[in-house]
Amino acid sequence: MLYIIGLGLNEQSISLEGLEAVKKCNKIYLENYTVEFPYETSELEKVLGKKVVELDRGEVESLRLIGEAKVEDVCLLVYGSPLFATTHISLIEDCRKDEVEVKMIYSSSVFDAIAETGLQLYKFGKIASMPKWNGDENFKPTSFLDFVEENQKIDAHSLILIDIGLDFENALNQLIEANRDNDKKIKFDKILVCSKLGTGERKIFYGSVDELKGKKVLNPFCFIIPGKLHFLENEIINLII
Repeated sequence: MLYIIGLGLNEQSISLEGLEAVKKCNKIYLENYTVEFPYETSELEKVLGKKVVELDRGEVESLRLIGEAKVEDVCLLVYGSPLFATTHISLIEDCRKDEVEVKMIYSSSVFDAIAETGLQLYKFGKIASMPKWNGDENFKPTSFLDFVEENQKIDAHSLILIDIGLDFENALNQLIEANRDNDKKIKFDKILVCSKLGTGERKIFYGSVDELKGKKVLNPFCFIIPGKLHFLENEIINLII
């Protein structure tokens, strides 16, 4: 059997069900390419009491896990909730095609934790991902702003997930430049920055782009561009931040 287990947001967030599944498995793998972890793998190993092997995208998307799960219990650990990334949906599909039993064990994700900002989750629209620009003037994708534009048309909030390897200063500059060069010119007076949610180092900042410059923001982090605020959202967002 293949277990796909969500780790939650810190090294101790794995559920009891997840821990029991890990105990059954002969091989423990960790998907390490969709997010920058807020803790070291060694810290997770102490909690699990087992050796953890990190896998990159190619290894997860290969037939390796499925082949091993045909003959023994194997688990793939995923930061946050196990099905937040579409790559893991494909893995489930491949398991079912090969008649390999697969079980998902869920945990909290960033989408749970952003409720701490005071914004109402049902008022969020499509989720966008900001890719890391590679320094090539011809590769500066701004399509993530298309989702923000769609959300703003219905007064919805926009969650922007940040690509692995992209630090806060560069991400903020990319947001500014992308909006400046984009024909749509997305409007936002203030944005939220959420850093290391679910950990003891969690920080939430709220302000204009200029006010956010110079803030110490650690990975992983995300941006939120608020839509139309309900009066309670407005009250809470200014109270807790």
